[in-house]
Amino acid sequence: MSWIKTIPFDAAAGKLRDLYKRVTGPNNNVDNIMMMHSLRPHTMEGHMAIYKYVLHHKDNTVPKWFLETLGVWVSSLNACSYCVEHHFAGLKRLLRDDARADGLRAALQGRDIAATPLDAREQAALRYAQKLTLTPQDMAQSDVQALRDAGWEDGEILEINQVSAYFAYANRTVLGLGCSTQGDVIGLSPGNNDDPDDWGHT
Repeated sequence: MSWIKTIPFDAAAGKLRDLYKRVTGPNNNVDNIMMMHSLRPHTMEGHMAIYKYVLHHKDNTVPKWFLETLGVWVSSLNACSYCVEHHFAGLKRLLRDDARADGLRAALQGRDIAATPLDAREQAALRYAQKLTLTPQDMAQSDVQALRDAGWEDGEILEINQVSAYFAYANRTVLGLGCSTQGDVIGLSPGNNDDPDDWGHT
């Protein structure tokens, strides 16, 4: 499952067990990406707080399915199949249009933004996320202006930026520690956007 030791739910105690209880899905399943933190539970706490506040918060105004799309895109650019599989399943569930979701995934895997079944505004966000992921040192004020010109407001631009940045972190956690999907329930995510402290996965 990973290249470092991890502590399973049944062997966890103290703060780790308390954190596991907060992030469990069905049958006390804990996603492997969270188990990567088991030797340093405080890092799991930090990871989940960022994840919940950035991607699953009630005050976001960008549609959740599109934030998940950005996550799949960034993860695909980083060749992180773990995050692509998990977040594509979430995206598909939220979009409720399997044909569109499958077309979106095919275009993203082909690195063809123009072929995505998205509008010009959404495609502009993908271009921003692509540049931020692949060549962050080349980012310029004009990249933000391009998002404004496409119709995004500054608060929405912040959401796009933060989701792109979060997935860079998550991808590197997974890829750097050899995290696999073995044993995971694919596509679970926090369901209660109204409570940022509710980390339960459904």
